[in-house]
Amino acid sequence: MDTTVSCELHLHLIVSSESSLPVRASLRYDTADPYAVHAVFHTGAEDTVEWVFARELLTVGLHLPAGIGDVQVWPCRSRSLDVLCIALASEEGEALLHAPARVLEEFLERTEAVVPPGTEHRRLSYDQELSRFMAES
Repeated sequence: MDTTVSCELHLHLIVSSESSLPVRASLRYDTADPYAVHAVFHTGAEDTVEWVFARELLTVGLHLPAGIGDVQVWPCRSRSLDVLCIALASEEGEALLHAPARVLEEFLERTEAVVPPGTEHRRLSYDQELSRFMAES
């Protein structure tokens, strides 16, 4: 049976060194996709941007810089708070977000309670994954 862990949080889109905009985000972890965290950033009244992160990337990023290319994360302090900096890059542009570290830590702890790190492979059905891959091709 699959389990889903979700989290709502408020981030800050960094516009300049003095300015940021609030961004609401929804995180979802599904044991059917045990390596991934799905994020939906609510950028307007009805506009959203979706990203998928490796759960391990977010976990490591809470303590050390992690990621290359389109997604990079690292711990930092902002306005006396511990935050996770999330740098995203795509063809549409780039964004730097600050996410509250404690909220992410609690979310990741809940995901680890349902699928401990290192056991993700036990949740995968290789036949289903191969079928899904072939359908997408």
